[in-house]
Order: sequence, then structure tokens, then C-alpha cells
Amino acid sequence: MALNKPAGLPVQSDKTGDDSLQKLAETYCKHPLHLVNRVDRPASGIVVFAKSPAAMTALTAQFSERTVEKIYLAVVKNQPPEMQGRLKHFIKKDGVKNVSSVYSESRPGSEEADLEYEVVASSDAYFLLKIKLLTGRHHQIRAQLAAIGCPVKGDVKYGARRSNLDRSIHLHAWKLNFIHPVSDEKIEIEAPLPDENLWKFFAEKLENNEKTESPV
Repeated sequence: MALNKPAGLPVQSDKTGDDSLQKLAETYCKHPLHLVNRVDRPASGIVVFAKSPAAMTALTAQFSERTVEKIYLAVVKNQPPEMQGRLKHFIKKDGVKNVSSVYSESRPGSEEADLEYEVVASSDAYFLLKIKLLTGRHHQIRAQLAAIGCPVKGDVKYGARRSNLDRSIHLHAWKLNFIHPVSDEKIEIEAPLPDENLWKFFAEKLENNEKTESPV
């Protein structure tokens, strides 16, 4: 089961006691679900659950082996140094503060973090980045973009100057491609962008880009 998580909803129950995506999904389908991937609470986009432990094991193995294609969209205030590129860092998570630090070289307790990005659209004030996530570290996209001076819009934890009114951040898990654990069929999922003015502006830009790139 794949769901398009709205910003602000936790994937699993936490200390706040708020409803979680997993709880709501289990209520909806009347079946226990097993979490396969995560999306940060203030972000939005695709979250996948398995309906059996065996399916969860098979799917998480694909994530571990990096055979799953994960595409995100992020809105940033500052233009990146290059219009497209690859970011390689080392990330260390602070579980107490729930924040990750980025380093250019390996440090004790750090993990390699790798992503590719491309500026695909812009407005008068913001830039839309398409991001291919090659590893899956804690707050990886947020921390790595902040490290190059491009924090995600609304992400004050990682250096944005102001928060969004609803405390969301403009980060969206947009596309996910993997192999079905039973049928071996290639599954391609795309989550519509949030119903918010800036996201709607960029959704139109993306649609126009796809029409331009499509063969006649």
C-alpha cells in the first residue's frame, strides 16, 4: 500500500500522541501494515507499507541494496552553485536533538550521503530542485542542501530564514520505482504535489516541461 502523506502528519505514532499515517491506513484497510520507508513529518509524499512481514523484508532489501529509484522535489530560496550536480557528504545524526550534521570527510559515527540534483524550474523568488536520492540517511536532503547554502523553504531547523505558516517544509517525495515483491512487476508511483499555491505553481511548470520534452 502506497500513500501520499500530507505535510505535518507523522508516519508512525510518536510522543505527541497525534494520529499517524500508519494508524489511519490500518483503520482504512482493516489490516496490520508494516512500514517500508519514511518521510519526515514536515515533508510530504510517498510512503509505502507492506501487508505482510515477508513483503516488508523483500522491499526493505531493495532499499538497502539501492535498487529503488527515489525522486524528490524541493523548493529553495537560494540558487545552487551549479544548475545540476552531485552532492557527496558524510552525515552524523544527533538523536537527542533530532538533527543531522554534514561533513566533507568521514567522522566517527557518520555515514556516507549521496544525491544528485537538478534545477528544473524557478519563480521570481524560488527554485525547484529535482533530487535523486542515492542513499537514505536521516534528514539527508535537508542537511545536504543546507550545507551548500540552499535550505529547503520553511525548514528553519536547517537554516531557512522563516517557517511556513503551517510548519510544513517544501520537500516532497515525488516518485518511487521498485519491483513488486510477489509479482516481480516494476511498480512506478507518482504522488501529486500538495494543494498549496507555490506547489501548484511548480506543478504547472513541471507539466509544461514534460509536454515540451515529450516526442511529437
